[in-house]
Amino acid sequence: MIRLALALGLKHANLELMLRELLIDEARRAWLAKGVEPNLSQISVTTGLNRKAVTAKVRESEEPLPHTEMSAAAKTLTLWLQMSTDDPALLSLPIAAEGEAASFETVARHASRGNVHHRTILDELVRLNMATERAGRVELNAAGFVPATDLKGMLAFLGDNARDHLLAGVANTLGASAPLLERSVFATGISVEDCERIHQLARQRWSALHHELTREMTRAFEAADNTASGRIRVGIYTYYEDAAEVAKASMATPSKKSDRKA
Repeated sequence: MIRLALALGLKHANLELMLRELLIDEARRAWLAKGVEPNLSQISVTTGLNRKAVTAKVRESEEPLPHTEMSAAAKTLTLWLQMSTDDPALLSLPIAAEGEAASFETVARHASRGNVHHRTILDELVRLNMATERAGRVELNAAGFVPATDLKGMLAFLGDNARDHLLAGVANTLGASAPLLERSVFATGISVEDCERIHQLARQRWSALHHELTREMTRAFEAADNTASGRIRVGIYTYYEDAAEVAKASMATPSKKSDRKA
């Protein structure tokens, strides 16, 4: 996270402010979990922050990142991917509905439950280079909703995915409830080429599992009533690097100019 912060130009003061805000949010959540609506003094004592800092946070209006799971474009793309996996001919669709035939309009209407116009969703997918529009048809360009050309969207995905990954690990560490799935496999001392080969294997296996999970989640969503409040995220990740190159870079130190004058 520090690497990302520095790459985006954030400074110590920015990070300190974010940490204060997170401390206050989590302290309030912890009190609420005990059935207590905390006052400023209780939050101040819990976090070690002075009342002025707590008051400023409580009164502040937030402008959060977009919620990825609520995106009509993400829902439409996921449904379209699911359909095209079952029938590759659906990788290309007419934009407007033509009788009973599948179209982007019907897919978008179903995915968004009619709450967002299909043209708005299409424009967003084209903007993100996930779909191509030509001659009244639209073609699928992506294997998943990963808005690589949209920094704000990518940060939202990072926040959502990292949050739930860490929440699973923290829940398992604290042991307050039944263990959640949190597993990984690790190897060192192998070639970088083999790392990439294994990476591609994981991608292939995930693609099949992704579609199976999407079907199950879609089925569960459509069967649920309006009072259902459960949410679930299932993810997978791969990371590899050349450890020797990383070690070499970490041992390098900036050159220092001599303080001596000629």
